[in-house]
Amino acid sequence: MKKIFLYILAGSLCFSACKKDDEVETYKEPEDISVQNSYDDQAIKKFMNDNYLDAQGNIKAFSTTDASDDNEKKLIDLPYQTLPSGTIYIMRDGAQPTVEPQTIGEDDILTLMIRANAYLAGNTDGNVSFISSLTISNTINGNGLPLVDPLYYFAKKSIRLAAAGVAQQRSYYEVEGFREAIQKFKAFKNLPNGNPYNLQGVILVPSRAAFARDPHYPYSSQYSLRNYSMVFNFQVYGRADRPNDEK
Repeated sequence: MKKIFLYILAGSLCFSACKKDDEVETYKEPEDISVQNSYDDQAIKKFMNDNYLDAQGNIKAFSTTDASDDNEKKLIDLPYQTLPSGTIYIMRDGAQPTVEPQTIGEDDILTLMIRANAYLAGNTDGNVSFISSLTISNTINGNGLPLVDPLYYFAKKSIRLAAAGVAQQRSYYEVEGFREAIQKFKAFKNLPNGNPYNLQGVILVPSRAAFARDPHYPYSSQYSLRNYSMVFNFQVYGRADRPNDEK
């Protein structure tokens, strides 16, 4: 089993979760999961109200002291779509591929410039919001190189067959809402890895369309993603057909 996880970590994941220093420790999981689902939806809308996209498509929080962002549009004011799972996606105007845009299929190999964070929604004195966060992936502020096939997007057959029990299921690794929404976008036709990024949009996934309260791959050895919603800010640098023996 140790070799299995070393193999996974040595692959294309870069799913390094770390806890914020100021994480709120008073969260109490609601017994009724529908309450958590309601918290997620409310917190996502608040997040959309509190953030905007900068000139390169990065999610930025509005400043309370700097007036330079006063004319920026809130995420909530941008055109967005809500999928049946509750996942919301925003396609950034002017940032989609126009030359040979590539349709994304459910089994495609994807190359992504991406920032992904997980957020826990809770109720504090009657105010529902995200109360803590984990960094999942960040190629934008990291090494600046796109990521190929992160496990939260696609778990290859070889990885699943090398595991046992629930770890043989794709749902153990993959974020359903992200997979669902990314197929609504088009990929660029194999941009060079060093190409300057121009992020295409945002995908906001409530916990019920992520891992909810189900077992999941231990992306962090210390912290669970139980009840965590996820936010993805990305550009699809390219796609390729996946060999049948990897599906």
